[in-house]
Amino acid sequence: MEIEQRLTTLVFDKSDLKQTVYQATKNTFEQFRQTAKDVVAQFTDTAHRDHRQVHFDYTDRGDFEFEIKFAGDILLFAMHTNVFEFSRDHEVMKSTYIRENPQRSYCGVIHIYNFLSDSFLYHRDNDLGYLIGRVFVNMDKHYFIEGKRELGMLYNNFGSSLISNESVQSIVLSAIEYTTNFDLLTPPYDEVKVVSVGEMRSQMDQKSLVTGKRVGFKFQADTE
Repeated sequence: MEIEQRLTTLVFDKSDLKQTVYQATKNTFEQFRQTAKDVVAQFTDTAHRDHRQVHFDYTDRGDFEFEIKFAGDILLFAMHTNVFEFSRDHEVMKSTYIRENPQRSYCGVIHIYNFLSDSFLYHRDNDLGYLIGRVFVNMDKHYFIEGKRELGMLYNNFGSSLISNESVQSIVLSAIEYTTNFDLLTPPYDEVKVVSVGEMRSQMDQKSLVTGKRVGFKFQADTE
């Protein structure tokens, strides 16, 4: 009976914790959604005022996804519906903040991906996108970011970083900055210089010429 009671308490407590984390993450994601709309509106106004030929667009893709499109790029924000915990070896787990209350290590996750807008426009299903950052949010709405350059190096103090309208705007703008600086590179010439007629026909029929910012395009000669 004691074992059953202890197990029941564990199940209910863990369920309550995960529900709290999920709701905190969902609320944060809605902050990201509204901020993205505001940022797109601001950039659009600036482009019109300065007669710039750069278009910013916001697209809602459902309860857990939205995208910002600008200058040939797409930033896709996607919230995972499950709750995760950091591994024991993760740097976050060594912090005083987590040691004081291990429940703080349970987090929801918001992923930020970068795609080429042409990949969607021309239905190039084999093109590559890049995860440029992921935002972890816990029950207290503290957050931690793993990511590239502008994202990863600026927001990594889990114990003191709280989600706010200002922090969310900073993350969105940093993601745009990183994406703008993350240029499309051509692949080495020798890797794509030979292709057979059959390979070309097959790949064109299947839309399988792979394009990505660090891939360029890909023929049979590519082995990675």
